[in-house]
Amino acid sequence: MLHVIQILLNAVQIVLALALILIVAVQQSKNEGLGGTIGGRVSSSFKGKAGFEDRLNDMTKFLGIGFFVSSILVAVTWGR
Repeated sequence: MLHVIQILLNAVQIVLALALILIVAVQQSKNEGLGGTIGGRVSSSFKGKAGFEDRLNDMTKFLGIGFFVSSILVAVTWGR
C-alpha cells in the first residue's frame, strides 16, 4: 500500500512540476522597460475582472504551494 502511495505522490509531483514550468514560461517579464516599474499594475486594476496576467500569477502561486507540499510528502513517505 505504501508503494502505491509513493508512486501516486511522485506522479503528482511530476505533473505539478511540469505545470509550474509551463506557467512560468508563459508569463511575461515585469521588467520590460520603464512601463513595468512605473505603472505596470495600474493598467490591470481598471479592468472589472482579473486579467490574464493576474490569473497566471495566482496559478503560479497555487502550483508552487502544491509542489512544495507534494515535495514534503514525497520526502516523508520515502524516508520510511
